[in-house]
Amino acid sequence: MRSTVGRRAAIVVATVLAFSLFAGPAPSPSQPVGAPGDVVASSSVPQQMWPPGATTGSFLTYWTTGPLNRPALSTGAIFLPPGGPPPGGWPVVSWAHGTVGLADACAPTATGNFGGQYVEHWLREGYAVVATDYVGLGTPGVHPYLDGPTEAHSMIDMVRAARSVTPSLSNRWLALGQSQGGHAALVAASMATRYAPELDFRGTVATGAPSNLEQLAPLVGPNFPPLPLTGSTVFVAYALAGLRASRPDLDIDSYLSPLGISALDRLEELCYQDAAPQLQGVTIGQLMSRNLDDPAILDAIRGTLGVPVRGYDRPLFIGQGLLDDIVPAAFSWKLTADLAANGQSFVYRTYPTGHLQTMPASLPDTTPFVRQAFS
Repeated sequence: MRSTVGRRAAIVVATVLAFSLFAGPAPSPSQPVGAPGDVVASSSVPQQMWPPGATTGSFLTYWTTGPLNRPALSTGAIFLPPGGPPPGGWPVVSWAHGTVGLADACAPTATGNFGGQYVEHWLREGYAVVATDYVGLGTPGVHPYLDGPTEAHSMIDMVRAARSVTPSLSNRWLALGQSQGGHAALVAASMATRYAPELDFRGTVATGAPSNLEQLAPLVGPNFPPLPLTGSTVFVAYALAGLRASRPDLDIDSYLSPLGISALDRLEELCYQDAAPQLQGVTIGQLMSRNLDDPAILDAIRGTLGVPVRGYDRPLFIGQGLLDDIVPAAFSWKLTADLAANGQSFVYRTYPTGHLQTMPASLPDTTPFVRQAFS
């Protein structure tokens, strides 16, 4: 027992030290702005933080496109699989993680949580994995949670940044995401070939992806009924906190109750596992003082939370757990109906699983899908 505790303590200490060295001081306002994908800093990932199956790892800080299409910084990591690269270089999987929180301490490059066995699977399949933290997790400002375009830019520019410092990476890449990351992957898929035409985008796998949330926005107010879903109050508060930070002109606080203002202030400093207990028993309605029915706010919400229903020009796989109590299957039914109505080609599969369990359950389908996309 003592040796186990000692090893864990050593890993924690090494992780904290490594991240403090990697992060360094926040860039000053006078720092020259780079092009999307330009690398600001890079360093090695301590081996204790490598996901299983990785043979090397690097941290990156890079420029991307943030809220309102303004330049922003993001961080992320690169992991290479075993063996030597194939001719043309390693095919790249850009991994987008699920909800972790808003604080810098929640970022995967801070915690070392890069997707565990799921990411290990893709490394052992022979893909390099690049993993963005997203804007605001490890970089200045509040993370704009579920801001689809910003998260998509972070995903795509992570590929650009990784290739600039890792010559063994090819320009062939695929978007892979779960939950919040599934949302990011879908938005990335709709813009990838236009936003980064120099890259060879091959397709997308999105599991547990929230969609159509913007349809509920006009109903969010003091009388919004309690939802029988896990974490819904936290997720709504995260989205409002991100919008409050990126769009101060919308005066989000004027729509919040005193409890709501206090909750958002606290959640900016908390990771999900700490935030959920603090808001246990608090409903979405209790956060609000009036309805989110202003046209400017609804337009901003549509522009961030909305998932495009056209523009997908590469293979697209959508996976959904039928027992998901975080992102219910009905959201994906509406999304896939809209995609079909707009003539989009996609693969849709459901599984008798909950939210996180959809990732491993989908592997018998997604593994050959990804292999075919890269062929």
